[in-house]
Amino acid sequence: MYEAVHAHPDGDSTVARQALTAAEYGFEGIVVRNHGDDPADYDAAAVADAYGIDVADGVEVRADTTSQASGLVGNHRSKRTVVVVHGGDRAINRFAVENPTVDVLAHPMRDDGDFNHVLANAAAENGVRVEFSLGPVLRDSGGSRVRALQDLRKLRELIEDADAPYVVSADPRSHLELRGPRELIALGERIGFTADQIRGGLEAWGYLVERNRRLTDDSFVEPGVRLDETDG
Repeated sequence: MYEAVHAHPDGDSTVARQALTAAEYGFEGIVVRNHGDDPADYDAAAVADAYGIDVADGVEVRADTTSQASGLVGNHRSKRTVVVVHGGDRAINRFAVENPTVDVLAHPMRDDGDFNHVLANAAAENGVRVEFSLGPVLRDSGGSRVRALQDLRKLRELIEDADAPYVVSADPRSHLELRGPRELIALGERIGFTADQIRGGLEAWGYLVERNRRLTDDSFVEPGVRLDETDG
């Protein structure tokens, strides 16, 4: 299982500190999902070796318009292992789920974001994973937390009906906001998810990392075809 984190300067903790805590909590890896305008400075291989956890380079594209989002996704796609789009805006949500080069639409219900069955079906058709962000449930209170719960339940129903792919994250910006898989599973069960749904959503990050690394491997030709290195 993997967690997708924001690290300094986009968050309050370094990649190394996030990786250390994630490893202690039992995660197999982390995806560093800093917003594109706040990239983290880190050596993924060195951090991975130090803490025994996979560290994947990702990006969360934040844009004001769909044309800007398209340009940013194109720029990052060949450079980052996981490309996430910062959701919430109706037009950006639609752009993301209709673009097969996007891996994940993050927090589509953020800031009263609009997400409906049409977008859920588009996500299913294009293989774009929709994020169930548990961060607001973990960290908000009062009316804000109630709205976050309502949004998650609505989103879950839409994703289930469309059989769309998804990921799960606590969206931590600090090692103090990280929660272990067992805690996230327990929380999910309390708010209407099954243990398998939360577990599967955490595992999905690792699937994306493995798939995308394989697709960018020099030996990859097309699905099912790889170059075989032989002597001579």
